[in-house]
Amino acid sequence: MPDAERPRVLVVDDEAAIRDYLSLGLQYEGFDVHPAADAGQARAAASAWRPHAAVLDVMMPGEDGFALARALRAADAHLVIIFLTAKDAVDDRVAGIELGADDYLLKPFAFAELVARLRRHLRRQAPALSEILRWGELALDPAGHRAELAGRPLDLTAREFDLLHCLLQHPGQVLSKGTLLDRVWGYDFYGDDNVVEVYVRYLREKLGDGDRRIIQTVRGVGYRLGG
Repeated sequence: MPDAERPRVLVVDDEAAIRDYLSLGLQYEGFDVHPAADAGQARAAASAWRPHAAVLDVMMPGEDGFALARALRAADAHLVIIFLTAKDAVDDRVAGIELGADDYLLKPFAFAELVARLRRHLRRQAPALSEILRWGELALDPAGHRAELAGRPLDLTAREFDLLHCLLQHPGQVLSKGTLLDRVWGYDFYGDDNVVEVYVRYLREKLGDGDRRIIQTVRGVGYRLGG
């Protein structure tokens, strides 16, 4: 994959709300996305568009995700395939793995986790996706799950790491609490959005950002990394 090429992701789900949510979210994260409501649309898109990855719902009317994955894998042995399903049966997970799926996420899932897994699998084909994210003296390695400030390693929880990752992907851009909640906690999170304030405070403490120079608050709007 050329360095300047955005990874192409085929999103297949018969539920329009989930399909739209994933499409918009992945586009926001820098992917080119083609949504499909069923296996027929997905096959046509895969043939004409040549995606690098496919995010497939397992339970769909007509041809299910397993059958679709078998066809897509036969056409492209290098395609990254991630299954989404509400079914937690071990047999289903085994079936997906035996079909050659790269990953398997249970609904509801955290959107940030889907993005992280997509990037991890795509790195095998696209080394450019593993580049270090930097802002000033702050650096984050998504592949190695490491972050540091002025060469000093940061001891971050998984949620703190995901929040910092999201901010580093959009330096200077104001991200609302709702956006951060969706990207880091996932569409299924039903808690208070004040959790974002709590984790921003945790991050500021670990970054020594008492003057809020690194993570800035835009009152009534949200947060941004730098100015």
